[in-house]
Amino acid sequence: MDPLLVITNAAAGTSDEERLAAALAVLREKASVEVASTSNPGELDGVLHRAGSRRIVVAGGDGSLHAVVAALHRRRELKDAVLGLIPLGTGNDFARGTDVPLDPEEAARVVLDGTPRPMDLVVDEVGEVVVNSVHVGAGAEASRRGAGWKERLGAVGVGRVNLGRLGYPIGAAMTAIDPPTVRLRVEVDGEPVCDVDEPVLQVAVGNGPSVGGGTHLTPEADPHDGRLDVMVSRSTGPLARVLYGLRLGFATHHHRDDVTYLRGERVTVAGGPFWCSGDGEVYGPERQRSWRVETAAYHLLLP
Repeated sequence: MDPLLVITNAAAGTSDEERLAAALAVLREKASVEVASTSNPGELDGVLHRAGSRRIVVAGGDGSLHAVVAALHRRRELKDAVLGLIPLGTGNDFARGTDVPLDPEEAARVVLDGTPRPMDLVVDEVGEVVVNSVHVGAGAEASRRGAGWKERLGAVGVGRVNLGRLGYPIGAAMTAIDPPTVRLRVEVDGEPVCDVDEPVLQVAVGNGPSVGGGTHLTPEADPHDGRLDVMVSRSTGPLARVLYGLRLGFATHHHRDDVTYLRGERVTVAGGPFWCSGDGEVYGPERQRSWRVETAAYHLLLP
């Protein structure tokens, strides 16, 4: 078995450390393992610089996977990479969408015995990557509001034991009560899907099917098919929003008459201003962004 370099998040809590220890015990039965803990892009780049020919295993959530994939992409080392994933995050949406076991010990066995599968990647106009999903509108606003509350509530408590984890539920609740609408022109492969004359509730570009720990925002997305799934919701009225939310919970919202769902290789969103949430990171306000699919960008060990 090739030696493994396991990259972890230095900010992981005690429970994550215990689950990681169980996974490492499985890995060390068959492989030589080094564990590197990183807390910023500079540290991560240094770890990758000395990785050599070792197979890289990401022990963390979607954010940790995004960080490693983005760093390898910047270093022009992603194309030849075969990555393993041990889900230790809160949502683990990319693991869910690729059938990587959520149990760390089972995921470790996939690292040892799994099959490398080519994975698509979403790349924007400035070369930044999205591993799982990027969305605009209500979901991004919920994340933005939640991040603010997380920061405020994080000061209530001691160390990692604080109220910060309540931030995102509060942001989601605030957005559900008073969701934003935005006027956008959305084009898929150069063809307009909607224009600024009609307000939209949400636009999602999915490489994987779910966000937020299992909400299937782009339920038919497949990170192996060479296409981006695009969902545009025009459910802006009070009743329409409620019904959209109910259907979203059952992953049938994309069949509504006021929702457009299609696939393509390139997506452009313009108008706004609008906020984006890509792999859980919120940025903006923006006036125009575009994303394209990069097929078979890297390989991931899967069952």
